[in-house]
Amino acid sequence: MQRFKLSRSNRWAIACLISISTLLLIWFAPIPSLLAKPQAQVFDRVWQTVNENFFDPKFNGVDWKAMREQYKSQAVRAKSTPEFATVVNQMLSQLRTSHTRYYTADEPAYYQLLGIFAKRNPDLQKQLKKFLPQGKIEYPGIGIFTKEIQGKTFISGILAGSPAAKAKLKVGDRIISIDGKPYQPIQSFTNVGKPVAIAIQRNADTQTQQEIEVTPQIYDATTMFLKAQQASTQIIQKEGKKIGYVHIWSYAGDEYQQQLEEDLMYGRLKDADGLVLDLRDGWGGASPNYLNIYTANGPSVTMTGRDRQSSTANYQWKKPVVMVVNEGSRSGKEILAFGFQRYKIGSVVGSPTAGAVVGGRPFIMPDGSVLYLAVADVIIDGKYRLEGKPIAPDITVPFTLEYAQGADPQKERAIALITSQSSSSQKDK
Repeated sequence: MQRFKLSRSNRWAIACLISISTLLLIWFAPIPSLLAKPQAQVFDRVWQTVNENFFDPKFNGVDWKAMREQYKSQAVRAKSTPEFATVVNQMLSQLRTSHTRYYTADEPAYYQLLGIFAKRNPDLQKQLKKFLPQGKIEYPGIGIFTKEIQGKTFISGILAGSPAAKAKLKVGDRIISIDGKPYQPIQSFTNVGKPVAIAIQRNADTQTQQEIEVTPQIYDATTMFLKAQQASTQIIQKEGKKIGYVHIWSYAGDEYQQQLEEDLMYGRLKDADGLVLDLRDGWGGASPNYLNIYTANGPSVTMTGRDRQSSTANYQWKKPVVMVVNEGSRSGKEILAFGFQRYKIGSVVGSPTAGAVVGGRPFIMPDGSVLYLAVADVIIDGKYRLEGKPIAPDITVPFTLEYAQGADPQKERAIALITSQSSSSQKDK
Protein backbone atom coordinates (compact mmCIF):
# COMPACT_ATOMS: atom_id res chain seq x y z
CA MET A 1 0.00 0.00 0.00
CA GLN A 2 1.06 3.61 -0.51
CA ARG A 3 2.10 6.06 2.16
CA PHE A 4 0.42 9.44 2.24
CA LYS A 5 3.25 11.78 1.19
CA LEU A 6 3.49 15.53 0.78
CA SER A 7 5.54 17.24 -1.89
CA ARG A 8 8.45 19.37 -0.73
CA SER A 9 6.80 22.53 -2.00
CA ASN A 10 3.84 22.36 0.37
CA ARG A 11 5.47 21.13 3.58
CA TRP A 12 5.87 24.63 4.95
CA ALA A 13 2.25 25.49 4.20
CA ILE A 14 0.98 22.44 6.03
CA ALA A 15 3.22 23.40 8.92
CA CYS A 16 0.99 26.40 9.44
CA LEU A 17 -2.13 24.38 10.18
CA ILE A 18 -3.73 24.44 13.58
CA SER A 19 -2.08 21.11 14.40
CA ILE A 20 0.21 21.57 17.36
CA SER A 21 2.57 19.03 15.84
CA THR A 22 3.08 21.49 13.02
CA LEU A 23 2.24 24.69 14.84
CA LEU A 24 5.53 24.40 16.68
CA LEU A 25 6.96 25.97 13.53
CA ILE A 26 4.80 29.06 13.99
CA TRP A 27 6.12 31.40 16.66
CA PHE A 28 4.20 33.97 18.58
CA ALA A 29 4.86 37.65 18.12
CA PRO A 30 5.99 39.52 21.25
CA ILE A 31 3.00 39.78 23.58
CA PRO A 32 2.15 43.33 24.70
CA SER A 33 1.16 44.36 28.18
CA LEU A 34 -2.17 42.78 29.07
CA LEU A 35 -3.49 45.76 30.99
CA ALA A 36 -6.99 47.00 30.21
CA LYS A 37 -7.01 49.51 27.35
CA PRO A 38 -9.72 51.59 25.67
CA GLN A 39 -11.71 49.84 22.98
CA ALA A 40 -10.30 52.20 20.37
CA GLN A 41 -6.79 50.96 21.08
CA VAL A 42 -7.85 47.32 20.92
CA PHE A 43 -9.65 47.96 17.64
CA ASP A 44 -6.59 49.68 16.19
CA ARG A 45 -4.37 46.81 17.29
CA VAL A 46 -6.68 44.28 15.63
CA TRP A 47 -6.74 46.26 12.41
CA GLN A 48 -2.96 46.79 12.38
CA THR A 49 -2.25 43.13 13.16
CA VAL A 50 -4.34 42.08 10.18
CA ASN A 51 -2.69 44.73 8.04
CA GLU A 52 0.77 43.39 8.83
CA ASN A 53 0.16 39.64 9.07
CA PHE A 54 -2.79 38.50 6.95
CA PHE A 55 -1.50 35.94 4.45
CA ASP A 56 -2.84 37.74 1.37
CA PRO A 57 -1.29 41.20 0.89
CA LYS A 58 -4.30 42.08 -1.27
CA PHE A 59 -6.71 41.10 1.55
CA ASN A 60 -8.84 38.92 -0.71
CA GLY A 61 -9.73 41.98 -2.76
CA VAL A 62 -10.99 43.95 0.25
CA ASP A 63 -10.03 47.61 0.75
CA TRP A 64 -8.67 47.04 4.25
CA LYS A 65 -8.07 50.72 4.97
CA ALA A 66 -11.70 51.44 4.14
CA MET A 67 -12.77 48.75 6.61
CA ARG A 68 -11.05 50.67 9.39
CA GLU A 69 -13.01 53.78 8.61
CA GLN A 70 -16.26 51.86 8.23
CA TYR A 71 -16.15 49.94 11.51
CA LYS A 72 -14.09 51.95 14.00
CA SER A 73 -16.83 54.37 15.02
CA GLN A 74 -19.20 51.44 15.65
CA ALA A 75 -16.59 49.66 17.74
CA VAL A 76 -15.84 52.69 19.89
CA ARG A 77 -19.56 53.20 20.58
CA ALA A 78 -20.04 49.58 21.70
CA LYS A 79 -21.57 49.44 25.18
CA SER A 80 -20.32 45.96 26.12
CA THR A 81 -17.57 43.49 25.36
CA PRO A 82 -19.89 41.19 23.36
CA GLU A 83 -21.13 44.16 21.32
CA PHE A 84 -17.55 45.26 20.65
CA ALA A 85 -16.58 41.73 19.62
CA THR A 86 -19.53 41.56 17.24
CA VAL A 87 -18.39 44.71 15.44
CA VAL A 88 -14.79 43.50 15.20
CA ASN A 89 -15.90 40.14 13.82
CA GLN A 90 -18.13 41.84 11.29
CA MET A 91 -15.05 43.65 10.02
CA LEU A 92 -12.98 40.46 9.97
CA SER A 93 -15.71 38.59 8.10
CA GLN A 94 -15.15 40.92 5.15
CA LEU A 95 -11.90 39.03 4.51
CA ARG A 96 -13.93 35.88 3.72
CA THR A 97 -11.29 33.61 5.22
CA SER A 98 -11.35 30.92 7.89
CA HIS A 99 -9.06 30.94 10.94
CA THR A 100 -9.82 34.65 11.30
CA ARG A 101 -11.85 35.65 14.36
CA TYR A 102 -11.74 37.81 17.46
CA TYR A 103 -12.30 36.03 20.79
CA THR A 104 -13.02 37.34 24.27
CA ALA A 105 -12.91 35.71 27.69
CA ASP A 106 -16.69 35.23 27.88
CA GLU A 107 -16.68 32.39 25.32
CA PRO A 108 -15.26 28.85 25.68
CA ALA A 109 -13.43 28.99 22.34
CA TYR A 110 -11.17 31.70 23.78
CA TYR A 111 -9.81 29.29 26.39
CA GLN A 112 -9.76 26.32 24.04
CA LEU A 113 -7.68 28.22 21.49
CA LEU A 114 -5.22 29.41 24.13
CA GLY A 115 -5.06 25.88 25.50
CA ILE A 116 -4.06 24.59 22.07
CA PHE A 117 -1.21 27.07 21.63
CA ALA A 118 0.00 27.72 25.17
CA LYS A 119 0.55 24.21 26.47
CA ARG A 120 3.86 23.98 24.60
CA ASN A 121 4.88 27.60 25.05
CA PRO A 122 6.06 28.36 28.63
CA ASP A 123 6.60 32.02 27.81
CA LEU A 124 3.00 32.41 26.71
CA GLN A 125 1.83 30.64 29.86
CA LYS A 126 3.80 33.15 31.92
CA GLN A 127 2.30 36.08 30.04
CA LEU A 128 -1.24 34.75 30.48
CA LYS A 129 -0.94 34.81 34.28
CA LYS A 130 -1.58 38.53 34.08
CA PHE A 131 -5.23 38.01 33.30
CA LEU A 132 -6.04 34.32 33.94
CA PRO A 133 -6.41 33.13 37.57
CA GLN A 134 -3.29 31.27 38.72
CA GLY A 135 -2.12 31.35 35.13
CA LYS A 136 -4.34 28.36 34.34
CA ILE A 137 -6.23 28.21 31.08
CA GLU A 138 -9.52 26.98 32.41
CA TYR A 139 -13.19 27.89 32.50
CA PRO A 140 -16.44 26.64 34.06
CA GLY A 141 -18.83 24.58 31.99
CA ILE A 142 -20.83 21.39 31.59
CA GLY A 143 -19.21 20.03 28.41
CA ILE A 144 -21.54 21.24 25.69
CA PHE A 145 -21.25 23.04 22.38
CA THR A 146 -24.16 25.14 21.20
CA LYS A 147 -25.43 26.64 17.98
CA GLU A 148 -27.77 29.55 17.40
CA ILE A 149 -30.54 28.84 14.88
CA GLN A 150 -33.11 31.56 14.22
CA GLY A 151 -32.54 33.12 17.62
CA LYS A 152 -32.77 29.81 19.50
CA THR A 153 -29.91 28.01 21.23
CA PHE A 154 -29.49 24.28 20.56
CA ILE A 155 -26.97 21.82 21.97
CA SER A 156 -24.83 20.76 19.01
CA GLY A 157 -22.27 18.61 20.79
CA ILE A 158 -21.69 16.93 24.16
CA LEU A 159 -18.30 15.77 25.42
CA ALA A 160 -18.25 12.15 26.57
CA GLY A 161 -17.92 11.87 30.33
CA SER A 162 -19.04 15.47 30.89
CA PRO A 163 -21.63 16.70 33.41
CA ALA A 164 -24.02 17.24 30.49
CA ALA A 165 -23.59 13.64 29.34
CA LYS A 166 -24.09 12.30 32.86
CA ALA A 167 -27.26 14.39 33.24
CA LYS A 168 -28.54 12.92 29.95
CA LEU A 169 -28.82 16.16 28.04
CA LYS A 170 -29.07 15.40 24.34
CA VAL A 171 -27.80 16.86 21.09
CA GLY A 172 -30.72 18.79 19.63
CA ASP A 173 -32.06 19.99 22.98
CA ARG A 174 -33.06 23.64 22.91
CA ILE A 175 -31.77 25.57 25.92
CA ILE A 176 -34.46 27.87 27.30
CA SER A 177 -32.72 29.15 30.42
CA ILE A 178 -30.22 28.39 33.17
CA ASP A 179 -31.62 28.91 36.67
CA GLY A 180 -34.31 31.07 35.09
CA LYS A 181 -31.82 33.35 33.33
CA PRO A 182 -30.76 33.55 29.67
CA TYR A 183 -28.04 31.08 28.69
CA GLN A 184 -24.46 32.36 28.74
CA PRO A 185 -21.66 29.93 27.74
CA ILE A 186 -19.42 30.93 30.67
CA GLN A 187 -21.42 33.02 33.13
CA SER A 188 -24.23 30.48 33.45
CA PHE A 189 -21.85 27.98 35.05
CA THR A 190 -19.63 30.00 37.37
CA ASN A 191 -21.16 28.39 40.47
CA VAL A 192 -18.91 25.36 40.08
CA GLY A 193 -19.79 22.27 42.08
CA LYS A 194 -23.38 23.33 42.71
CA PRO A 195 -26.29 22.13 40.53
CA VAL A 196 -27.94 24.48 38.07
CA ALA A 197 -31.40 23.95 36.59
CA ILE A 198 -31.34 23.88 32.80
CA ALA A 199 -34.72 24.42 31.19
CA ILE A 200 -34.79 22.61 27.87
CA GLN A 201 -37.22 21.81 25.11
CA ARG A 202 -36.73 18.41 23.47
CA ASN A 203 -39.20 18.80 20.60
CA ALA A 204 -41.02 21.59 18.80
CA ASP A 205 -43.98 21.49 21.18
CA THR A 206 -43.44 24.32 23.67
CA GLN A 207 -45.52 22.42 26.21
CA THR A 208 -42.77 19.80 26.52
CA GLN A 209 -40.28 21.98 28.36
CA GLN A 210 -38.51 20.32 31.27
CA GLU A 211 -35.77 21.07 33.77
CA ILE A 212 -32.61 19.02 34.17
CA GLU A 213 -30.10 19.54 36.96
CA VAL A 214 -26.45 19.64 35.96
CA THR A 215 -23.41 20.34 38.13
CA PRO A 216 -20.79 22.54 36.40
CA GLN A 217 -17.11 21.75 36.64
CA ILE A 218 -13.86 23.47 35.77
CA TYR A 219 -12.41 22.56 32.37
CA ASP A 220 -8.66 22.64 31.80
CA ALA A 221 -8.43 23.75 28.18
CA THR A 222 -5.06 22.04 27.73
CA THR A 223 -6.37 18.55 28.56
CA MET A 224 -10.15 18.56 28.13
CA PHE A 225 -10.27 17.21 24.59
CA LEU A 226 -7.89 14.33 25.27
CA LYS A 227 -10.02 13.32 28.26
CA ALA A 228 -13.16 13.51 26.12
CA GLN A 229 -11.50 11.37 23.45
CA GLN A 230 -10.58 8.76 26.05
CA ALA A 231 -14.11 8.80 27.46
CA SER A 232 -15.63 8.36 23.99
CA THR A 233 -13.52 5.32 23.10
CA GLN A 234 -15.62 2.17 23.16
CA ILE A 235 -16.47 -1.16 21.57
CA ILE A 236 -19.97 -1.37 20.09
CA GLN A 237 -21.40 -4.85 19.61
CA LYS A 238 -23.20 -5.06 16.26
CA GLU A 239 -24.36 -8.23 14.50
CA GLY A 240 -21.69 -10.31 16.19
CA LYS A 241 -18.95 -7.81 15.35
CA LYS A 242 -16.89 -5.63 17.65
CA ILE A 243 -16.94 -2.11 16.23
CA GLY A 244 -14.40 0.31 17.66
CA TYR A 245 -15.46 3.93 18.01
CA VAL A 246 -13.58 7.08 19.00
CA HIS A 247 -14.50 10.77 18.74
CA ILE A 248 -11.46 13.02 18.29
CA TRP A 249 -12.67 16.51 19.16
CA SER A 250 -9.27 18.11 18.65
CA TYR A 251 -6.32 16.87 16.63
CA ALA A 252 -4.12 19.83 17.61
CA GLY A 253 -1.26 17.83 19.08
CA ASP A 254 0.46 14.49 18.71
CA GLU A 255 -0.99 13.28 22.01
CA TYR A 256 -4.37 12.66 20.36
CA GLN A 257 -2.88 10.39 17.70
CA GLN A 258 -0.67 8.68 20.28
CA GLN A 259 -3.72 7.91 22.39
CA LEU A 260 -5.56 6.53 19.37
CA GLU A 261 -2.64 4.33 18.36
CA GLU A 262 -2.24 3.00 21.90
CA ASP A 263 -5.92 2.09 21.99
CA LEU A 264 -5.71 0.40 18.59
CA MET A 265 -2.53 -1.55 19.31
CA TYR A 266 -2.77 -2.40 23.01
CA GLY A 267 -5.89 -0.92 24.52
CA ARG A 268 -9.65 -1.01 24.32
CA LEU A 269 -9.78 -1.14 20.52
CA LYS A 270 -7.16 -3.81 19.82
CA ASP A 271 -9.76 -6.58 19.38
CA ALA A 272 -12.14 -4.49 17.27
CA ASP A 273 -13.18 -5.86 13.88
CA GLY A 274 -13.44 -2.37 12.41
CA LEU A 275 -13.05 1.28 13.40
CA VAL A 276 -15.31 4.33 13.21
CA LEU A 277 -13.11 7.44 13.37
CA ASP A 278 -15.33 10.39 14.27
CA LEU A 279 -13.74 13.75 13.37
CA ARG A 280 -16.85 15.89 13.63
CA ASP A 281 -16.78 19.33 15.24
CA GLY A 282 -14.23 20.69 17.68
CA TRP A 283 -10.84 21.90 16.47
CA GLY A 284 -8.64 20.92 13.56
CA GLY A 285 -5.01 20.00 13.51
CA ALA A 286 -3.55 16.63 12.53
CA SER A 287 -0.38 15.86 10.65
CA PRO A 288 -1.01 14.11 7.32
CA ASN A 289 1.41 11.46 8.56
CA TYR A 290 -1.31 10.26 10.92
CA LEU A 291 -2.76 8.40 7.95
CA ASN A 292 0.28 6.14 7.77
CA ILE A 293 -1.11 3.83 10.43
CA TYR A 294 -3.80 2.87 7.91
CA THR A 295 -1.66 2.81 4.75
CA ALA A 296 1.89 1.75 5.64
CA ASN A 297 3.00 -1.87 5.71
CA GLY A 298 4.91 -3.29 8.65
CA PRO A 299 5.46 -6.47 10.66
CA SER A 300 3.56 -7.53 13.74
CA VAL A 301 5.51 -8.17 16.95
CA THR A 302 4.82 -11.12 19.27
CA MET A 303 6.33 -11.22 22.75
CA THR A 304 6.39 -14.38 24.89
CA GLY A 305 7.31 -14.42 28.56
CA ARG A 306 8.70 -17.15 30.80
CA ASP A 307 5.18 -18.35 31.52
CA ARG A 308 4.79 -18.89 27.74
CA GLN A 309 1.98 -16.35 27.60
CA SER A 310 2.18 -14.42 24.34
CA SER A 311 0.93 -11.05 23.18
CA THR A 312 1.01 -9.72 19.65
CA ALA A 313 0.97 -6.10 18.58
CA ASN A 314 0.32 -4.85 15.05
CA TYR A 315 1.68 -1.38 14.46
CA GLN A 316 -0.59 -0.77 11.49
CA TRP A 317 -4.37 -0.89 11.42
CA LYS A 318 -5.14 -3.45 8.72
CA LYS A 319 -8.85 -3.77 9.40
CA PRO A 320 -11.69 -1.69 7.90
CA VAL A 321 -12.01 1.95 8.96
CA VAL A 322 -14.67 4.60 8.26
CA MET A 323 -14.31 8.33 8.89
CA VAL A 324 -17.22 10.55 9.98
CA VAL A 325 -17.17 14.28 9.16
CA ASN A 326 -19.51 17.27 9.13
CA GLU A 327 -19.45 21.03 8.64
CA GLY A 328 -17.55 21.32 11.94
CA SER A 329 -14.65 19.22 10.63
CA ARG A 330 -12.03 21.76 9.71
CA SER A 331 -8.38 22.50 8.99
CA GLY A 332 -6.08 19.47 9.39
CA LYS A 333 -9.07 17.17 9.80
CA GLU A 334 -10.08 18.09 6.26
CA ILE A 335 -6.65 17.16 4.97
CA LEU A 336 -7.07 13.76 6.61
CA ALA A 337 -10.46 13.38 4.88
CA PHE A 338 -8.85 14.41 1.59
CA GLY A 339 -6.13 11.78 2.02
CA PHE A 340 -8.63 9.19 3.20
CA GLN A 341 -10.44 9.47 -0.11
CA ARG A 342 -7.46 9.93 -2.38
CA TYR A 343 -5.60 6.92 -1.03
CA LYS A 344 -8.78 4.84 -0.72
CA ILE A 345 -8.20 4.13 2.95
CA GLY A 346 -11.89 3.89 3.73
CA SER A 347 -15.25 5.55 3.24
CA VAL A 348 -15.99 9.07 4.48
CA VAL A 349 -19.51 9.38 5.89
CA GLY A 350 -21.52 12.41 7.01
CA SER A 351 -21.91 15.89 5.56
CA PRO A 352 -19.48 18.24 3.75
CA THR A 353 -16.62 19.64 5.81
CA ALA A 354 -16.02 23.31 6.62
CA GLY A 355 -13.70 24.18 3.75
CA ALA A 356 -11.45 25.93 6.28
CA VAL A 357 -7.84 25.09 5.44
CA VAL A 358 -5.35 27.91 5.99
CA GLY A 359 -2.70 28.42 8.65
CA GLY A 360 -3.94 30.28 11.74
CA ARG A 361 -2.06 32.00 14.55
CA PRO A 362 -3.28 33.82 17.70
CA PHE A 363 -2.27 37.35 18.61
CA ILE A 364 -2.87 38.68 22.13
CA MET A 365 -4.49 42.11 22.21
CA PRO A 366 -3.75 44.81 24.84
CA ASP A 367 -6.71 43.80 27.02
CA GLY A 368 -5.98 40.06 26.86
CA SER A 369 -8.50 39.31 24.12
CA VAL A 370 -7.30 37.19 21.20
CA LEU A 371 -7.21 37.75 17.47
CA TYR A 372 -6.94 34.45 15.62
CA LEU A 373 -5.66 35.25 12.15
CA ALA A 374 -4.96 33.38 8.91
CA VAL A 375 -1.25 33.94 8.34
CA ALA A 376 -0.48 31.33 5.67
CA ASP A 377 -2.21 29.82 2.68
CA VAL A 378 -2.14 26.02 2.36
CA ILE A 379 -1.76 23.95 -0.81
CA ILE A 380 -1.90 20.14 -0.81
CA ASP A 381 0.40 18.12 -3.09
CA GLY A 382 1.41 21.32 -4.82
CA LYS A 383 -1.96 21.92 -6.48
CA TYR A 384 -4.99 21.40 -4.24
CA ARG A 385 -6.31 24.37 -2.28
CA LEU A 386 -9.03 23.28 0.14
CA GLU A 387 -9.89 26.68 1.61
CA GLY A 388 -13.46 27.42 0.61
CA LYS A 389 -13.84 23.94 -0.89
CA PRO A 390 -15.51 21.51 1.53
CA ILE A 391 -14.68 17.82 1.27
CA ALA A 392 -17.81 15.98 0.13
CA PRO A 393 -18.28 12.64 1.91
CA ASP A 394 -18.50 9.40 -0.04
CA ILE A 395 -21.80 8.70 1.69
CA THR A 396 -23.86 11.78 2.53
CA VAL A 397 -26.07 11.48 5.58
CA PRO A 398 -28.16 14.62 6.28
CA PHE A 399 -28.55 15.72 9.87
CA THR A 400 -31.04 18.21 11.30
CA LEU A 401 -29.90 19.55 14.66
CA GLU A 402 -33.11 21.13 15.95
CA TYR A 403 -34.89 18.78 18.36
CA ALA A 404 -32.78 15.81 17.23
CA GLN A 405 -33.43 14.15 20.62
CA GLY A 406 -29.96 12.65 20.62
CA ALA A 407 -30.39 10.83 17.32
CA ASP A 408 -27.15 10.50 15.36
CA PRO A 409 -27.87 9.12 11.87
CA GLN A 410 -24.33 9.85 10.67
CA LYS A 411 -22.73 7.77 13.40
CA GLU A 412 -25.30 5.00 12.95
CA ARG A 413 -24.67 4.89 9.19
CA ALA A 414 -20.94 4.64 9.78
CA ILE A 415 -21.41 1.80 12.27
CA ALA A 416 -23.66 -0.09 9.85
CA LEU A 417 -21.15 0.37 7.04
CA ILE A 418 -18.14 -0.76 9.05
CA THR A 419 -20.10 -3.77 10.32
CA SER A 420 -20.81 -4.82 6.75
CA GLN A 421 -17.21 -4.24 5.70
CA SER A 422 -15.90 -6.21 8.68
CA SER A 423 -18.06 -9.18 7.72
CA SER A 424 -16.88 -9.02 4.10
CA SER A 425 -13.26 -8.68 5.19
CA GLN A 426 -13.41 -11.82 7.30
CA LYS A 427 -15.06 -13.80 4.49
CA ASP A 428 -12.20 -12.84 2.17
CA LYS A 429 -9.58 -14.26 4.52
